[in-house]
Amino acid sequence: METLNHKEVINLLLQLAAMLIMARVFAEIARKLKQPAVVGEILAGIVLGPTILGSLMPGFQEYLFGSHEMSNIALDGFVQISVVLLLFIAGLEVELQIVWSQGKNALKIAVASMVLPIIAGFVVAYAFPEFLGVNINDRIVASTFFGLAIGITALAVVARILMDLNLFKTQTGLLIIAAAMIVDVLGWIVFSVILSLSESGSGGLGVWPTIGLTLAFTLIMLTIGKGLINKTLPWVNKKMAWPGGLLSLSLAICFLAASFTEFIGIHAIFGAFIIGVALGDSEYLTEKAKEILHQFINNIFAPIFFVSIGLKVNFIESFDLGVTGVIVIVGLLTKYYGAYFGSRLAQIPRRESIIVGFGLSTRGSMDIILGLIALESGLVSDSLFIGLVILALVSSIASGPLMGWAGRLKI
Repeated sequence: METLNHKEVINLLLQLAAMLIMARVFAEIARKLKQPAVVGEILAGIVLGPTILGSLMPGFQEYLFGSHEMSNIALDGFVQISVVLLLFIAGLEVELQIVWSQGKNALKIAVASMVLPIIAGFVVAYAFPEFLGVNINDRIVASTFFGLAIGITALAVVARILMDLNLFKTQTGLLIIAAAMIVDVLGWIVFSVILSLSESGSGGLGVWPTIGLTLAFTLIMLTIGKGLINKTLPWVNKKMAWPGGLLSLSLAICFLAASFTEFIGIHAIFGAFIIGVALGDSEYLTEKAKEILHQFINNIFAPIFFVSIGLKVNFIESFDLGVTGVIVIVGLLTKYYGAYFGSRLAQIPRRESIIVGFGLSTRGSMDIILGLIALESGLVSDSLFIGLVILALVSSIASGPLMGWAGRLKI
């Protein structure tokens, strides 16, 4: 078994230390400016990456992140685990009872808020693949991906914004949360399927077996799997050390589910997300246990992932104003109007529909994770990926003030 040598171990430890320190510094700055921590963590990666540190101190940046291939492979392993764990805690936030309580209205809004961006994004990407930077050899799949990428909603970010605005427990707030949860589940199912259809998809079982197993896995985990978790958790809480037993077993089943979906040709993150939904919906997983998982992952693994984004591309050299402008404009307008028209279709009053439109326009970590997977799979170019990151940042920053403004409208 090949292992890291002395210098490679030192290099890996320096990489992790630099990423965590810079992520914490910039996350605290973002917090002071009343912005999500993810904004600061992405900016920390841009500072550490080829964009800034690589321009100012190229030798040092090359030593830190480019001089040892084996330590970079080990770091990539940390990043892959970070993505899986991020989707796991995103799944924990999905409360199925809230989705059921909002019923058909949430479903109408969620579907409308996805359909319009997907159609518009597909048409734009398919008509102008070279300009936008989608893979011309995988044109249909790449164009569908782009539509989906601008149609996703950041559940964690919108939940935090609603809490800050004291809207979380209101009827409008619950409707937004329920719709965002549905968007998350539908979005990751669709993305996993289109990734398996792409030429770069890793599935070896064939398209239809993969789709069938994906749907079966989702259905089983949210029914039988959830029931088994409900029966097992009381025993775990009673017989094992708390919270150690719960934490280790939760992460173990997360990795098992992730490995299964990776095996069938769907990305590992999907398995982590679905098991998170099944576990998070259990009445025996306490809020304190959820908080421990969130703190552990959000403050250690999440920063590693978000900083790694800035290490992968040069945000100055690969920045394209035209591509970014199209992505931001099409992404914001289609998502807003899709959610707004869905709300009106559900007979929601106009002012509340505007709030719902702005709320579901919020992007964040999920959008960026999806974009990074597509970049690594060869579906999109660096410039398109950068545009998606900027869309996520702009929408995360603007959604709160826009929802607050809509709440004060006299309609």
